[in-house]
Amino acid sequence: MASADNSGRRHGEYKVPGGKLVVVDLDVRDGRLAGVSLGGDFFLEPDEALGDINAALEGLPAETSFGDIAEAVRLRLPSDAVLFGFSPEAVATAVRRALGKATGWGDHQWEIIPPTPLSTHMHVAMDEVLAEEVGAGRRNPTLRFWEWESPSVVIGSFQSLKNEVDPDGAERHGVTVVRRITGGGAMFMEHGNAITYSLYIPQSLVDGLSFADSYPFLDAWVMESLKKLGIQAWYVPLNDMATDQGKIGGAAQKRFSSGGMLHHVTMSYNIDADKMVEVLRIGKEKLSDKGTTSAKKRVDPLKRQTGLSREDIIATMMDTFAARYGAVQAGITDEEIALAQQKVKDKFDTPEWLNRVP
Repeated sequence: MASADNSGRRHGEYKVPGGKLVVVDLDVRDGRLAGVSLGGDFFLEPDEALGDINAALEGLPAETSFGDIAEAVRLRLPSDAVLFGFSPEAVATAVRRALGKATGWGDHQWEIIPPTPLSTHMHVAMDEVLAEEVGAGRRNPTLRFWEWESPSVVIGSFQSLKNEVDPDGAERHGVTVVRRITGGGAMFMEHGNAITYSLYIPQSLVDGLSFADSYPFLDAWVMESLKKLGIQAWYVPLNDMATDQGKIGGAAQKRFSSGGMLHHVTMSYNIDADKMVEVLRIGKEKLSDKGTTSAKKRVDPLKRQTGLSREDIIATMMDTFAARYGAVQAGITDEEIALAQQKVKDKFDTPEWLNRVP
């Protein structure tokens, strides 16, 4: 969260995931930080190290990068300093928020697009369109839920088509194969068998966070939703969601030069594992790092763990997101539909894109 009072003094806050709140108040004079005051509910030893952190920040150019702010704090701290519940990086994030370089969830008006049936080509194209629109400031940050029109396999941007998909199995089951813009693994989709959502955000929301930290940060609301449903879930680095009964989903991200960012997740609900292994080439090597010996054991549907319908689970997720971030429901505009249709024609439904990694 960032704000400024009537005197122009800047205020930034950052809640460390799993840690403490870091708060900074400062002025900017002649392009440099002045009157810096750090606070929060963290713990710090020795007590005098608080003054060292303030001194490290005082006089820094307002355009100092996240990494250089953190490094300035680290270099000024005494060798025996111990930081509990926060870090130099957390201080840098709070400073960047005070300066308006980084933002928090509360700094944005959020929108939710409920499950909307689209072709799979349109879904992956819409991800690119909406992330670019948010980056350009033409759309508020948005959460969108996918709905499937036909059986599909969505492969990662860098996956080999022939290594991931069995063409005979795909043809036999009427499966459309589409390549998305994010990395990660292949997803097998049928109507009602998975829960997929996309977050379109400004990169300022994850300013200073590593890729590894940004995944659980962006999906904290999902973990809250699952907890309401009786599921204790967590992230297995880098991008897998898991419970004590196994993997339930996977995430992927892409950052755009426009300043927008895409973060999307697919969670298993009730996947036909027999059909999946006929369509996907799921080999022993891929399964070995999951500690399993069969594809069926990799799929741990939310239906079995909750006993609820897919629609009820999505409704809980939407309600949690709306309550947590003040989000309102929205739709896809005609202009965005047209942009996505053009991207399908020019890119996502072309042999060149599908076979970019043969």
